[in-house]
Amino acid sequence: MPEGILLDITTVILLGIGAQWVAWRFRLPSILLLLLAGFLAGPVLGLLDPQALQGDWLFAFVSLSIGIILFEGGLSLRLSELRQVGTVVLSLITLGVGITWAGAGLAAYFVLGFNLPLSILIGAILTVTGPTVIVPLLRHVRPKGRVNTIAKWEGITIDPVGAILSVLVLETLILLNDPARTGASAAIEHVAIGIGLEIFVALGISVAATVVLLFILRWRLVPDFLRNPVTLMIVIVAFSISNVLQHESGLLATTLMGIALANQPYASVQRIIEFKENLQVLLIGSLFVLLSARLEMSALDSLGLEVLLFLGVLIVLVRPLAVLVSSLGTTLNWNEKAFLSWLAPRGVVAAAVASLFAYQLRSIYPQQVEGMVPVVFAVIVGTVAIYGLTAAPVARWLGLADPNPNGVLFLGAGDWVRSIAGVVQALGPSVLLVDNNPDLVEKARAADLPAYKANALSDTVLDEVELSGVGRLLITIPNDEVSSLAALHFSEVFDSNDIYQLAAQPDSRHGGEGDMPKHLRGRPLFGTETNYQSLKKHVERGDEVKILHLAEGFSEEEQQEYYTYEDLSTQYNEYTIIPLFILSADGTLDVVSELSQFRLRPDDRLVALVGTGPDVRTAAEDTATGSRPTGDVVFEMEDPEQALSSDASPDAAPREEPSPEEESQEEESQEADFPEEAPQDKTGA
Repeated sequence: MPEGILLDITTVILLGIGAQWVAWRFRLPSILLLLLAGFLAGPVLGLLDPQALQGDWLFAFVSLSIGIILFEGGLSLRLSELRQVGTVVLSLITLGVGITWAGAGLAAYFVLGFNLPLSILIGAILTVTGPTVIVPLLRHVRPKGRVNTIAKWEGITIDPVGAILSVLVLETLILLNDPARTGASAAIEHVAIGIGLEIFVALGISVAATVVLLFILRWRLVPDFLRNPVTLMIVIVAFSISNVLQHESGLLATTLMGIALANQPYASVQRIIEFKENLQVLLIGSLFVLLSARLEMSALDSLGLEVLLFLGVLIVLVRPLAVLVSSLGTTLNWNEKAFLSWLAPRGVVAAAVASLFAYQLRSIYPQQVEGMVPVVFAVIVGTVAIYGLTAAPVARWLGLADPNPNGVLFLGAGDWVRSIAGVVQALGPSVLLVDNNPDLVEKARAADLPAYKANALSDTVLDEVELSGVGRLLITIPNDEVSSLAALHFSEVFDSNDIYQLAAQPDSRHGGEGDMPKHLRGRPLFGTETNYQSLKKHVERGDEVKILHLAEGFSEEEQQEYYTYEDLSTQYNEYTIIPLFILSADGTLDVVSELSQFRLRPDDRLVALVGTGPDVRTAAEDTATGSRPTGDVVFEMEDPEQALSSDASPDAAPREEPSPEEESQEEESQEADFPEEAPQDKTGA
């Protein structure tokens, strides 16, 4: 019935997206919940009929979806990253794959008791990891330095390598069981020809498809609303043609297409990347739900303690051996090798390939092949659970990741930005400044502040800037349109809750001429009434960054649970105080965004811009903040030099008074590459 099919499709999408949301909400590995949701919907509750998911259509859909996912993964790879890690990556996807294949195959034979041909096939299937599990895990852990790049490259490029290896093993097994053609020589000949054809076909199709797509994009032969659909169409066509010419070569073809597009200088692919990321979420959710829903309850009978032993061999012996041998002769230190040895979760490719191969080998190995799929799914669940729950603490223990990315990235390096960044750095959190003006970058570096000269909207800025340990983005650019485009650009790395944007003008967030659509803005920075021009005026008249804390002498009974902005402004009626950051007792740095949500606890310290005299903002803005009658002394200002010298970080350099020319440079620094007409384009395109 059409209604039944429609209900099945709705169930798959609902479970696929819903499980990923729940995983995000409770900080759990999404694949675990996807597999659980599919298993419950299929063999347990019967919402999805496992028998209806056994047809060829499923494997065609799965294969095409993986090709699209690998294309999206290839778009995130930059060839410039290989200068330092190319040797290690190449070793991992060649020598490392061989060691993993041999180790997993031997373990399947001796531990699980599979026959030799199926053991070899299982070893080949388990060589893949995949971007569906590696990339989300890396975003969660955010490891420092080279290991992040190595793991990302390995996870994306090993998928087509492992899939092709698995296909060649499968075809060899089928060939050896063909009465018409037997013998080792025929099998060796088949493998050699197969490898050559895989590379030749995939390379040829990927080059041709990339040239066609670049020609269309470069010369704008399609309108903007068709760019992503046309790109998807070409990827699907390339995948299909490649697969028709040589079985399973489409995975390599789409991966090469993604890498080629990401590294060419002729056309921007940013919108394509965003579209593919959204599509990937839907595909990953659907794939895992469908593949786990087709499991039969009877297939689980083959799982026992030997599967746990097999999983332990893969994690404790096989993976570390593959990493150690592959990294011989490289500059990787022991901590980096240890982290890479503890990072090999299996993903959707292993699940799909195992399901497909079991379907094709039923007539050859009817007794044992049914146990192959549950074993592979058990390895997926086990590796995702173990690596997903332990990778972050292991990375922190090895000194390769921060416990909680507490660093701050400032887009803009003007005078007042450097003053604030210096105080934040002295309090403990790391800071990083990015500006397009070389003079301002040099001034930041002279003040011992890490700074990069880069265009905030450049396609390569996310690769050039080292973001390890950085958890928040503060956009301090005196142009609303450029700031909004930067917020959109950096949303590839930062969650929307961690992107803060300072309004350029007083009316930027209140329907004035510079108003930007809400979906193109970051969260308010330092309050909705604070803007670039008002902060600039505060600094010009001599306001300084101060640190405030609860005054001594208050007993616990006298202390409030927390203090609001009204409590702060009531005390300092003769001062102008703009809250900037709240540093909690455990070292967590919170950015002040909405003053109505301002909460300062007794043990917290407040970083604020403090000055004497009236606020430089408009009367309407002063009314919004409320009156400031004199009250009891609740908050004390720390002596800045004493407060900062008590921290481990170096003191912030004293602020230099900018010259009129430097002030002009500061406002123009992030707009240098944008014509004056740019702000007129309200679409932000």
